[in-house]
Amino acid sequence: MNTSKMITQLKTIIPIVLGAAIYAFGLLYFIIPNHLMEGGVTGITVLLNYGFHIPTAISNLCINIPLFILGWKVLGSRQMIYTGVGIGAVTLFLWLFESLIDNGLFEPFKTEHDYILASLYAGVTLGAGLGIVFRFGGTTGGSDIIARICNRKFGWSMGQVILVVDIIIIGASLLFISKEKILYTFVAVYIASKVIDFIQEGAYRAKAFTIISDHGPDIADVITKEMDRGVTLIPAIGAYSKMAKHIVYCVVSRQEIRRLNSIVKAIDPRSFVIISDVHDVLGEGFREEKEE
Repeated sequence: MNTSKMITQLKTIIPIVLGAAIYAFGLLYFIIPNHLMEGGVTGITVLLNYGFHIPTAISNLCINIPLFILGWKVLGSRQMIYTGVGIGAVTLFLWLFESLIDNGLFEPFKTEHDYILASLYAGVTLGAGLGIVFRFGGTTGGSDIIARICNRKFGWSMGQVILVVDIIIIGASLLFISKEKILYTFVAVYIASKVIDFIQEGAYRAKAFTIISDHGPDIADVITKEMDRGVTLIPAIGAYSKMAKHIVYCVVSRQEIRRLNSIVKAIDPRSFVIISDVHDVLGEGFREEKEE
């Protein structure tokens, strides 16, 4: 393996390992000490810990090994290599944090009354960890492998498979934890999903302007000269008037919204403007994508 290829792989593996560490931390620092739950196969490791005091690192590894082998055979090595990294990293950090807790070197957050705080922070840490892992092409194994296999073999929706697994596991948790804790768990799961989306879509958000006007070229010229932004003119025909016109498409930062609005209204007060959110904007004037 040449040096550049190794560096490229390290740029993927290191963030996956970091995300796995954050995820394991959230599980042992917020979820388990407060007897909350987690979805997916990880939820099984939590249940085994609650019911039989089995260390999460051991149960996580034992459950994921057969799933990983099955996934390797069905899905192939290319799809599973970073999943293997994720499983190994989560198991390693679960073992590390459990060892620190058992030896009194690490004090988890445990509360007797403020479970909403525990739920919020659990959602943020779990979501941040999983978001980083997913963003760099890895997974933590478990229900994700099951969902991929069901999708490949039976054509089932991955989202639906994961949802069914989550419902079964969280439902089974009623044998070990109260309904109140289940509701707090839903808060954590919801927050985690939002954090995952935020990391997946990118922290940078911009606005896309779609401007329908009889003075499209004039608007485009002013935007180009005064704002130094790229503009695309799209030929169009009005359905009612049958008149040819141009649609102006332009992406700007949030700080430039007011300025662009002013330019458009000054040139054509009757223009029709659609403003929409865009995520992860790449290109000149925004975030540049570096070549590997």
